[in-house]
Amino acid sequence: MALQIFSPPAITADQRPDGTVLLSSKTPLGSFPSSVLHSFREGSVRHPDRVLVAERVSDDWSTCSWGQARARVDRIAQGLIDRDVAGRPVLFLSHNSVSYLLMALAAYTVGSPIVPVSPAYSLQSTDYSKLRHILEVCDPAAVFAEDNTYLDALRAIGEQRVLVTATPDTSDVTTPVEALERDATAAVDTAAAAVDGQTVAKIIFTSGSTGRPKGVVNTHEMLAANQQQLRQTWPFLADEPPVLLDWLPWCHTFGGNLNINNVLVNGGSMWIDDGRPTAELIGRTIENLATVQPTLHFNVPAGYAVLLPYLERHPDAARLFFAQLRIAFFGSAALPQQLWERYEALAAQYGSSAGLTTAWGMTETAPVATSAHFPITRSDCIGVPVPGMELKLVPSGSKYELLVRGPNVTKGYYNRPDLVAECFDEEGFLRSGDLCSPVDPSDPNKGLLYGGRIAENFKLSTGTFVTVGTLRPKLLSACSGILQDAVICGHDTDFVSALVWLHPDHAHRVDETGMPEDSLRQDLANALARLAAEGGGSSHRVERLLVQVVPPALDAGEITDKSYINQRVVREGRADQVAELTAAGASARTICRTR
Repeated sequence: MALQIFSPPAITADQRPDGTVLLSSKTPLGSFPSSVLHSFREGSVRHPDRVLVAERVSDDWSTCSWGQARARVDRIAQGLIDRDVAGRPVLFLSHNSVSYLLMALAAYTVGSPIVPVSPAYSLQSTDYSKLRHILEVCDPAAVFAEDNTYLDALRAIGEQRVLVTATPDTSDVTTPVEALERDATAAVDTAAAAVDGQTVAKIIFTSGSTGRPKGVVNTHEMLAANQQQLRQTWPFLADEPPVLLDWLPWCHTFGGNLNINNVLVNGGSMWIDDGRPTAELIGRTIENLATVQPTLHFNVPAGYAVLLPYLERHPDAARLFFAQLRIAFFGSAALPQQLWERYEALAAQYGSSAGLTTAWGMTETAPVATSAHFPITRSDCIGVPVPGMELKLVPSGSKYELLVRGPNVTKGYYNRPDLVAECFDEEGFLRSGDLCSPVDPSDPNKGLLYGGRIAENFKLSTGTFVTVGTLRPKLLSACSGILQDAVICGHDTDFVSALVWLHPDHAHRVDETGMPEDSLRQDLANALARLAAEGGGSSHRVERLLVQVVPPALDAGEITDKSYINQRVVREGRADQVAELTAAGASARTICRTR
């Protein structure tokens, strides 16, 4: 019997006199456990020998079964109880690892919120300012870091907390995970039984794109509800335990909520990919495919930009990638159309029916709020509300501002009650700050189109509105892999322009001042002409480019810890280059569209 991949959407739309539209699923949300912790504990009894999590150690895989994980989690939980950590936040500085997952589940077990922090705040930052801010807000009782690469950050935090690592240093600053473990007593089961839907599971700090990072409260109900919403839109999850080969960091809601909770709730296996979507590390991912063939693939558009060319050149790797695949999912940004077409061509070549799909959500929605659980043909279609989720579309120019309400939506921010009135409307809907529009106003089942971030968009001097979230992926797609990223500019000027970074494969084509080689100038000028030929007026074409040789800076806020460019901060911080880009006469470094 063939697996049912998607459940058909059944959406109701109610329009108010003021133009506001309310969207929701006619399918009621089914029942779900009070937490993903309880799903894990039950799964450890039902299938103790199944691989829960695995990681590469040198050239071999180290696996941890569900039963082994449960035994160690209970022992670590006892250690946390004995150290008076239970119920108090535990900070995670680390990259993905078996020890990370065991520590997180142990924290859940004793009712401690986990605070996952991007490794970039420890390893790339030079002043630890965001890390110190997070410490001030949540005051963790314990801190976990995988290995000695985090020692400087641990020392900056101070030694008054319980500092835990999987590989301790030689200065006795930290405690090994194994030294924390104790024989589990009845106190562990008692603590786990006390965890309910309203217990805080996570405090996830946003990247701070609009200010200092704020801690989004994720309750256990939010996480459990969101996985039930996903199960009802992807029904095959109930029939086939998911297998993931995944690199996405657990410090973010994508990897740390959507992906790992998918494994915990559906009895699956998480194989931690020590590769990355970079030219230097993609080969490691391909090596890992020889051991595990995923049933689900989750990635960001930049990841597909690196992965797909490799699969096109290596048929053996492509066959392994598609062998068991049910769904290929992209998130965090729109997928450029040329990557979409290349994926579909590869899937057809290897006889795979695994289509591309996406969703929309936020850290505040744990994370999925809408899902494209039906065939789509364009990457800016974010689907329809999942069961139990209500969307409120408030008119904003030619589009709608997107607000959300449901059991997977946060009630607020940690130690910031002052933000409630700012972030929620009078009906309790959370303001997302994102824009959307219906694919077909007469049929809500066709889904919504993503319209970008309100804070990123701007108007030209002509009054024409520029939607950055739509134009940026079109520009990257038109440039066919030459560009790594772009910041769209042109506020109060006559035309759209962009500050751009070259893909590493093309970095040699500019000098240290950003002066492009003639061939690069011609290639990019022609790409801008192709984009303009697609039509759509001045807000849909880019007239000029200026190549950046200085990478975006994390400490300056130009790039978030998710490696996502902060458009507003870059435009403000590089005002001199924006001025050069938008001046009446083009400078020698500026690349102009071919006429």
